[in-house]
Amino acid sequence: MSLYQLERDGEVQELIRVLRESDNEQVRARAAELLGNFPDHDDRRDVVNALVRAAQEEGGDVAANAVDSLDDLDGDAIERLIADAAGVDLDEGAEWVRAKAFTRALSADVPELRMAAANALGQLDQADAVGPLAGRFDDPDPRVRARAARACGSIGDPRAAEPLTKLLGDGHATVRQEAARALGDVGNRRALQALLPLYEDDDERVRRVAVDAFGNFGNDRPVDYLVESLSDESAVVRRTAVYSLIELLSNVPTERSHEIRETVVEKLSATDDRSVVVPLVEILEESTQPAQRRNTAWLLGRVTGDEERGRVLDALVAALDEDDGMLQQFAATSLAELGGSDVERRLLDVVEDDDRDPQVRAQAIFALGKVGGERSRKTLDRLIDETENETIRKRAFSAVSKLGGRV
Repeated sequence: MSLYQLERDGEVQELIRVLRESDNEQVRARAAELLGNFPDHDDRRDVVNALVRAAQEEGGDVAANAVDSLDDLDGDAIERLIADAAGVDLDEGAEWVRAKAFTRALSADVPELRMAAANALGQLDQADAVGPLAGRFDDPDPRVRARAARACGSIGDPRAAEPLTKLLGDGHATVRQEAARALGDVGNRRALQALLPLYEDDDERVRRVAVDAFGNFGNDRPVDYLVESLSDESAVVRRTAVYSLIELLSNVPTERSHEIRETVVEKLSATDDRSVVVPLVEILEESTQPAQRRNTAWLLGRVTGDEERGRVLDALVAALDEDDGMLQQFAATSLAELGGSDVERRLLDVVEDDDRDPQVRAQAIFALGKVGGERSRKTLDRLIDETENETIRKRAFSAVSKLGGRV
């Protein structure tokens, strides 16, 4: 039976047996990893005991995965590992007592125990732990350096920004990745500024983490870096850059958002990679953040090419039916910006649907006033006489005037 099936069936005792008895180190490492997926299992105590033993007695990936799984199990699992290794009882200790024990464990001879201590300090979320954690940034084991950086990110104290910045030059990509992610979590100006050069890092994972953090800026400083990332050789980095651009537009001050949107449009329009439009559509279709969806709807009307046009039109027309009035307005504006007979046809379908909300039909009429032809003029002229809704009548009269007047 495969390890995957054992996990699926909840056979933790069999996974424990594999962890203890398999002759294959990769198999033991995978078993240790999977055991972290059972925080609420009836045999949780046995799982913790097996992982603690593996973390203390094994080495390499087996011990590392055991530490990670103890972390995933939450509760006192990591504390149990440290307490066993240190020979102390933490059950009755105050939080500062546990923090002191974890800090001491950062200097343990066994690297897996140092990793566990870093994880535990990150969970305690005490700002005073930043100093001891940063002290492990020169640890000879890159895994420890990475866990210490991750813990600093979990704590999020601004004092971690300077030492984390120095860690960005580490020779191991995983360490740089964790340092970059931690700086994004800290999120102050110093931390975010340090991330900007990483858009060119040799490692795709590091570039993705850095580019993802760019969306946390409250100004347009990273726009050029994000636009450069739209041409990254990695599709994952390119998609992340699109999401960060939208997030950035949601974070900047309102009085700057239009200016920055125009800058983004200019940069996006200049790129040859049209695949960046697909993530924009996905944000409009799937995001739950109003500001993100509004900015996306606005951008789609200005950067969409022929290849993506059909899906974009579907998404924008669907956005007209949303409860968010500003999103409706931006979607209608973008439909008008795109123009064409296909847009006119879709808008007429909305206008002629009596079951649609009057406000939705009014937004569609507004767009028709900018892109409609003779068919639209006749339809709206007739609607003026037939509708009982005053908003629709006024909007239709205005649109007809723009299209050449009543028949």
